[in-house]
Amino acid sequence: MLEKIYTIPINEAFDASIADPSCGCPFCTLSERLQEEQIDLILGASMMEPDIRIKTNKEGFCTRHFTRMLTAKNRLGLALIMESHLSELHSDLKGNLLSGIKGKGTAACERIERLEESCYICERVESIFVKMLENTVWLWEKDRDFRDRFASIPYFCLPHYKRLLIAARGALSKKLFSDFTDAVTQVTMTYFESLREDVSWFCRKFDYRYDAEPWGNAKDAPDRTVSFLKSRDEIG
Repeated sequence: MLEKIYTIPINEAFDASIADPSCGCPFCTLSERLQEEQIDLILGASMMEPDIRIKTNKEGFCTRHFTRMLTAKNRLGLALIMESHLSELHSDLKGNLLSGIKGKGTAACERIERLEESCYICERVESIFVKMLENTVWLWEKDRDFRDRFASIPYFCLPHYKRLLIAARGALSKKLFSDFTDAVTQVTMTYFESLREDVSWFCRKFDYRYDAEPWGNAKDAPDRTVSFLKSRDEIG
């Protein structure tokens, strides 16, 4: 078995999805774990590191990650990050408002727009997640056993299906990319077709003529549809 330390979380996520189909897309699981790890780091060991503080002061955090940090246990750690961030942001905005170089208020608006578009945790997660996608393609190429497990995944959500194809396109030969596309599409479209049937049956169950019929797998079809169309980190 080919194994490198950076493939361990990938294998763990795939194993979890195979063992329990309710885990769903393994890349959603990987993304969630990465976000939890980065939140733990930023509120813990990394909080007072000067180079990290410079980045968090500049980039800030998106609403989703601010919300998740607010529900974490270390509210003092978050407050210390906020104190530093607010101090630098206040200085930036006050200085920009006093400056007439770009017209009063223009530079301040640009600073706020940059802040709205950036998040330290999102950028950290993304940089690691890209490598995980690349490593998954590498595993699929090099490890025959992994190919079998890959084919046993309950599904890949559409956003991660797309990202897998993009990662593979830049890493595999034309022949292998074609085989990889077939493999990931087989998993995705098989689930897609069953999901359509479940959603249709869910709708029929609200017709009195089908009232006595069993629900089958349809009861949670709307929830599973959202998780398929949008990755869990987009909706969570």
